[in-house]
Amino acid sequence: MKATAFAPGSIGNVGPGFDVLGLAVEGIGDRVTVELTDGEARVDAITGRDGELVPRDPAKNVASIAAAAWLRNAGVNKRVIVSIDKGLALAGGMGGSAASAVAGAFAASLACSAGVPPALGRKAGETPALHVSIMAAALEAESQVSGRHLDNIAPSVVGGLAIVRCGDPIDVVPVRVPERWAVVLITPRVRIETKAARAILPTEWPTESWIQQMANTSAMVYAFATGDGDLLRRSLDDRYAEPLRSRLIPRFREVKRAALDAGAIGCSISGSGPTIFAITIEVDHHCASAMKKAMHEIESDLHVAPIAKQGVRRV
Repeated sequence: MKATAFAPGSIGNVGPGFDVLGLAVEGIGDRVTVELTDGEARVDAITGRDGELVPRDPAKNVASIAAAAWLRNAGVNKRVIVSIDKGLALAGGMGGSAASAVAGAFAASLACSAGVPPALGRKAGETPALHVSIMAAALEAESQVSGRHLDNIAPSVVGGLAIVRCGDPIDVVPVRVPERWAVVLITPRVRIETKAARAILPTEWPTESWIQQMANTSAMVYAFATGDGDLLRRSLDDRYAEPLRSRLIPRFREVKRAALDAGAIGCSISGSGPTIFAITIEVDHHCASAMKKAMHEIESDLHVAPIAKQGVRRV
């Protein structure tokens, strides 16, 4: 019993939607193979981006933890042999650990012949049961490495834009996004650990600031749902995390300015950083070139792609 799954990378927060919004990214992600065994759990192979940095101990590896959690929650008395092909950097701000965890949990479900994910549609007030089981298992793994939050896990499962309405019990609302909208992601080659990036944020904030942040988040969701680029341009405005985390990212201000001047609808920090993302009306290599140029001499990686309409999948 063996299966392989691919989970896309993601943009956490999506600007003002701190811990609430996530956006899936096409063409980049992690691939995990899970084989069920009656023997000892192990991590067989790790290849790809930052593979040498990923823990080999199954008790510390997010894909292995998530796969084992899914089996335990489903009442399956098996252990896992895991192989991982990383497409996402560690501590890169694109949901690298979340994608591995999601792919691990889903591959475990496939290995048990649990089927494929339900259609994106859902009954009002109900998150599909298989989605919930994958998210719960991935969340158990993520909580050990970066904290208990779903803003990267959710879009990696359902695709598109995901609203985390509640984490306990899990309630995630998928939002269909405009067909042509795309993203540009640029990642300077520095590492920012999620826990460290969260530690610099204030635990208290003025009421009027939170009101504006909620207004921006609400308007931004409506902009995605309706394809209103002008509204997205006004509302993709993070006043909580971006002012503090941007100091950790080389040439953030210059890159953001270059993206907006090149016609991007909006630009901010992906998750905890250091990746910077821009939303564009369509796949826009001109905007990507402008952002790359603004990085100057700093080594960085560039990814230009549509928003992923589909989340985790069998491969």
